[in-house]
Amino acid sequence: MAEQKPMCVICAWRATCQKQFSLKAGQKCPDFVKDVTVKTEEEEDKEAEEEKK
Repeated sequence: MAEQKPMCVICAWRATCQKQFSLKAGQKCPDFVKDVTVKTEEEEDKEAEEEKK
């Protein structure tokens, strides 16, 4: 499974973040936490297969 890069659009803090989109390319935000409600295509496919069973 490929790990996603920390990006503002999938961060759990994106609604209240003061640093949003202000970091330069290559910098990592120390506050980044992946939002568990945002799913990858792989996770969606796996969930769809489980629902079919």
